[in-house]
Amino acid sequence: MRSEVLTVQVEAAARAAGLAVVSSEADASRVTAKFLLALAGDAAAGRTMLLELSERFEFGRPDLRDGVRAYLAEAAKRLRNPRPECALTLHGIPLSFGRFEWPFHPSSSGADTSLVHGEVRLEDGGESVLHAKIAASMTVTFRDVVAAPEQPFAEGFVYNAVRKTMDQGQLELVKSGNRQPVPLTTRFYSPKYKAFSFNDTSEEQRNGFVAGKVYWLSGVLGGGAPVWLLDPRDAQYLNTTVEELRKAVGSLAVEGILRATDAEYGAATEKLMERREEYVAQLERMLAFIRPSFNEEMRHRLTNM
Repeated sequence: MRSEVLTVQVEAAARAAGLAVVSSEADASRVTAKFLLALAGDAAAGRTMLLELSERFEFGRPDLRDGVRAYLAEAAKRLRNPRPECALTLHGIPLSFGRFEWPFHPSSSGADTSLVHGEVRLEDGGESVLHAKIAASMTVTFRDVVAAPEQPFAEGFVYNAVRKTMDQGQLELVKSGNRQPVPLTTRFYSPKYKAFSFNDTSEEQRNGFVAGKVYWLSGVLGGGAPVWLLDPRDAQYLNTTVEELRKAVGSLAVEGILRATDAEYGAATEKLMERREEYVAQLERMLAFIRPSFNEEMRHRLTNM
């Protein structure tokens, strides 16, 4: 009965955001309900997203209900992207996010933390082989600043923390391997401003990020289709505002780097795609940076230890 009520509530919220519930199911082992969502009338396009909520999720609480509605409104815009599951790191690594198991669950090791598991994959236009299995851990202190440990309230900052951790060289993309930790601590949150904080960026960096996003998500992965350029999740990741992103889009459109298709979306231009060698070289440098290196003298036992 609880799942049926939650299904009705999610269907109504999805409909208000211009989405449709393609399918739903209960996961008895995790006591969650899963909803496959697509843009209304666009399910055949194959662009979908999975929403997973605890069966006991309190949809009737005004703050939680409003949070879900805001999340779904953003999701509807993200689902217009040719690859809605993809995002770019500040230093130029295109990733896809998937297999996340919501909500956060208590650590089985006895530590006073909560965990969510997932996976990111390198998306460079070729075969998606390199990946990293993620174990994002949230401390009790950090938990206090989150409205609920559920997907609509945590997905954004978890994905941004993964991007930040990847750029710091603390996550490795491999063909196979164990889960890698992504600590979610108050270093990602500013008590003074009561906001999440990831990367202080300049205007030049924001312009570079938007250009890179258009190159990879539109030009390489999207076949030239438009992508959403005013995503609040990117604004949070860059410690900026949607209005600053709008300025970056305008500047790049004037330069002919992107083609604005409407007020919020843009597509790659031929001029941008001519910079392929630059973006590939940047990606190769980052992949080399995050790859573990070994001290060759230690390998050959030439050190005093």
